[in-house]
Amino acid sequence: MIFPEKDRKVVGINRTHRKQNKKRGGGNTVKLTLLVLVIGVLIAAGVCFRWDEKALTALSDLRQNLSAKTEKEPATQKPSEDSGELEQTSDQGEEEPVAQEPEPEPEEPKVSLIFTGDVLLSDYVLRNYNNSGISGVLDDRMLRKLTSADILAVNHEFPFSTRGTKAPDKQYTFRVDPKYVSIINEMGVDVAGLANNHVLDFGKDALSDTFDTLDDAGVEYIGAGDSFERASQLCVIEKEGMKFGFLAASRVIPVVSWDVHNQTPGVFTTYDPTDLIQKIKESKEECDYLFVMVHWGQEHTTNLREYEQPMAHQFIDAGADAVIGAHPHVLQGVESYNGKMIYYSLGNFIFNETIDRTAAVKIIATQDGLKHVLLPAKARSAKTSALQGDEAEAVLSYIDGLSDTITVKKNGRVVPQ
Repeated sequence: MIFPEKDRKVVGINRTHRKQNKKRGGGNTVKLTLLVLVIGVLIAAGVCFRWDEKALTALSDLRQNLSAKTEKEPATQKPSEDSGELEQTSDQGEEEPVAQEPEPEPEEPKVSLIFTGDVLLSDYVLRNYNNSGISGVLDDRMLRKLTSADILAVNHEFPFSTRGTKAPDKQYTFRVDPKYVSIINEMGVDVAGLANNHVLDFGKDALSDTFDTLDDAGVEYIGAGDSFERASQLCVIEKEGMKFGFLAASRVIPVVSWDVHNQTPGVFTTYDPTDLIQKIKESKEECDYLFVMVHWGQEHTTNLREYEQPMAHQFIDAGADAVIGAHPHVLQGVESYNGKMIYYSLGNFIFNETIDRTAAVKIIATQDGLKHVLLPAKARSAKTSALQGDEAEAVLSYIDGLSDTITVKKNGRVVPQ
């Protein structure tokens, strides 16, 4: 109420001057009084005008400030914790475009595969499993490596069965109760190679039980079957838009009757590599990467048989992207041929009580090719453990010393020389 108060004050002063002039009397005095009164009225009017002008100016400024503040407030928003929006401020009350972070480039599709050497669920291994579960068979580090792989393939060196008759005149015969397929599942096995010299240790019934047991467990099997077509069948697993093919054959069987050509069920063999080479050529058309698992060589030696290298080269020339060997029960050398790797023997992986040195091979597949890494291991008291530090380097150095065309790095990486 600023303006009414100022008006009353000015009027009061003017009335006071009038009363004083009446008391004095006289024409001149009256004239002088009237003159003073006129001047006072003019002055008062001027004062009021100036006050009004200042007040109006102040009011106008106040209104503009309030208007500007009102306009700015809607354009300034504090982001809520849930919205995740960026805070925006605009002097003109208009929203500015939110700066968008560049989207990260998609990672290159990558698939990891692990191949191991011979797997036998021996009495020693089963004793550990009965007492401690899978942690009695594999240490935590190795188990994590196996189960984290996208695809795990093993040489399955025994039949799952409680039936059958032991093969005559055979020094070592293996058979495992099908209930222990839980070990295979807990390891994370995806592909079991059955092309070897033990799957028919207890005859055809036991081999048929093996097929059923693996089928029920959701594990693919290769290298044996109830017909030639099934025994030589390509297994294809698709991951990350890439197709991975697996074949298996044996160059070692105790009697010719084990050959699927001679009896069914039986084993796909490669004494004459013609069938396997033809199958490789056909299979390469159906997959991006093809892996061939072969049972061959001589037990307990690092020396190769004379047929192994020429046969391995034939497999690579036909289209195999890697060859993984088994049967010698010990580590042998690795060869790079035409840019493809040949692992002549990965040795025993899960077998008897003691394995001094072994290795699985991890293969990283992308659209651009394959990278190979060896995973050194050993077994004590029938428990397979991943190696680290000096022990790991010793195994890697050992494999490097057996290999002429590749170099094994300290991190296990296998590279052509």
